[in-house]
Amino acid sequence: MHPLWTGLLGLAALLWVIEAVVLARGVPSIPSLKDVAPAADADCPPISILFAGRDEAEKLPGALQTMLGLDYPRYEVIAVDDRSEDATATILETAARTDSRLRPLRVHALPPGWLGKPHALEQAYKESRGEWIVFTDADVHFAPDVLRRAITLARGRSWAHLTLLSGVKMFTVGEKMAMTFFGMAFMIGTRPWEASNRRSRAYSGVGAFQMIRRSAYETMGTHRRLAMEVVDDMKLGKLAKQAGVSSGVARAGDSLSVHWHAGLANTVRGTTKNFFATTGYRPSVAAVEIICVLWLCVFPLVALPFVHGWARLFALAALGLPVLATAGVALQLNAPALYALTFPVGALVFAWMLARSTIVTLWQRGIVWRGTFYPLEELKRGVV
Repeated sequence: MHPLWTGLLGLAALLWVIEAVVLARGVPSIPSLKDVAPAADADCPPISILFAGRDEAEKLPGALQTMLGLDYPRYEVIAVDDRSEDATATILETAARTDSRLRPLRVHALPPGWLGKPHALEQAYKESRGEWIVFTDADVHFAPDVLRRAITLARGRSWAHLTLLSGVKMFTVGEKMAMTFFGMAFMIGTRPWEASNRRSRAYSGVGAFQMIRRSAYETMGTHRRLAMEVVDDMKLGKLAKQAGVSSGVARAGDSLSVHWHAGLANTVRGTTKNFFATTGYRPSVAAVEIICVLWLCVFPLVALPFVHGWARLFALAALGLPVLATAGVALQLNAPALYALTFPVGALVFAWMLARSTIVTLWQRGIVWRGTFYPLEELKRGVV
């Protein structure tokens, strides 16, 4: 066996050993919302739930029902219809007539220098009154006690910014293969348990649920700082960290859930606009990430039938450790642990999604998001 292949497999195995140790120590340290007691009425400050939606008529009714069914004494929901062409506006207006806590807004035109979602959330913030703000999406389902538990956790840990890792609804085999791999990649890539460590550069933020004190949000510059940032949810966490805002991450479990995309094909298409954005629109970074994913997650499986001795042991280690890590993620996502065995397929899907996003964005010199084309040069200038 050529020493090069043995070296590549040995290095892959070593890196997986390191990551396995990091994950084994880090993931269990992320607090779980179910272990937090719901706040009493007297300990519940006013909260504003803000979200923006465009053409969300299919998913919005179910999610909105859970937002308006929360067991929380003082909250409001400000929903922005971002230039929708379907029944989104009608759904919001009808619900607002029966529940005064819901205040719908409408964006008729997008001003220059803004992406649709950050602009809509900025408008929602201007209309909000809560001491705390929750940013979410139009398809996220809330458990009735999620706000009571979240505020208890944030105050108990002295966090001014709290991100909840939501549960993910998955229905097809393709969705489960992709999402279990993505979950593991997210843990490795962001190390969310380190977000609360002020000495660490790690930060975290997801679109499903980010709660932040109003004063902290204003200190970091609101969504004006994210006007042209495609990865606005993660970068909200980055701005909080840079501003010295105390941040933390918790697992929501069943308290929060979302169905990301229907089927694998829609998942691939739905991430075309933002996967390349995670690299800062740098093709070299995208290429390195694709090569690393293929090397660490696919190469050991391909090489296994053709190697022997130390090389085979390294290949087995480089396969077994990520299987164990992915099994843990699968269980957290309420997917069968056996889906961990499909992690090389998930890696191929991930690599293709990043490659496709890069190629399409470079080819059309920009992205199309919510029906609007944004030139690549403007997006690059807006990277946080």
